[in-house]
Amino acid sequence: MTARLLDGKAIGAGLRAVLGERVAELGFRPGLRVVRVGDDPASVVYVRNKDRAAKEAGFDSETILLPETVAEAELLATIRRLNADPAVDGILVQLPLPKHIDPQRVLEAVDPAKDVDGFHPVNAGRLAAGLPGLVPCTPKGVMHLLAETGIALSGARAVVLGRSAIVGRPMAALLLAADATVTVLHSRSRDVAEECRRAEILVAAVGREAVVRGDWIAPGAVVIDVGINRRADGKLAGDVEFEAARERAGWITPVPGGVGPMTIACLLENTLEAALARRGAAELQPNGGVAEEHATPEESYGHGPGLA
Repeated sequence: MTARLLDGKAIGAGLRAVLGERVAELGFRPGLRVVRVGDDPASVVYVRNKDRAAKEAGFDSETILLPETVAEAELLATIRRLNADPAVDGILVQLPLPKHIDPQRVLEAVDPAKDVDGFHPVNAGRLAAGLPGLVPCTPKGVMHLLAETGIALSGARAVVLGRSAIVGRPMAALLLAADATVTVLHSRSRDVAEECRRAEILVAAVGREAVVRGDWIAPGAVVIDVGINRRADGKLAGDVEFEAARERAGWITPVPGGVGPMTIACLLENTLEAALARRGAAELQPNGGVAEEHATPEESYGHGPGLA
């Protein structure tokens, strides 16, 4: 068996084209502001790609550049100004930030209604509760990729490798909302290889090259590799041993060209959704509107003994 590739470049381009068509029908251009502090090489590339994609889709996009030495108070003042600007619908603060700045304090300063990264505790809490809110872009992009496979998520055994607040935890929440049976593995988990071998859907988000070996993959499984690791030769590699895994999986994402383009497309999707919600033109949907069928709160909580 050789896995079919989930081409994030093509799928992301299709989503951006749809978003561009929707923006063209509006009487305004959704406003996106990206704040970049310093000149981290990876951040420079990411922000440039985000800005180009936004402008191509018709968004009003601008990158605000601040020096590496900027005081935290000045960065917070910039965010407050963007919060108060009616032309701004989405705010993204590019991570990582310099060591002298508290990233959590900065992320919490962003208006949750403009938090298109989905990192604010209000949006994280609403996702966990199954309530409408802005969803982190990378997990949302993964859900779009899973939808492309046509595989039913309801009841499927899903494993998320990694528990970060940016990917692992929201990824688990989205899969659970789609009625998958979810296991989250992390640095203290036991029998990691065996747990992965039981997965019908495996999402790897660890940040260590080839940590997921090919023989950890169940035959026919969907493998989503979120990892982006730079080798000594400058090339990018994922968290999954790609060639070996491809011989066992049913579907697999490449690195690069898999999840990365979907993250950018979903940033634009979040910005459009935030713009419409702020103007009362549409309401935010639970789980980012990606999982069409999910448990109701009553089903999720259950009634007395037994499983919900």
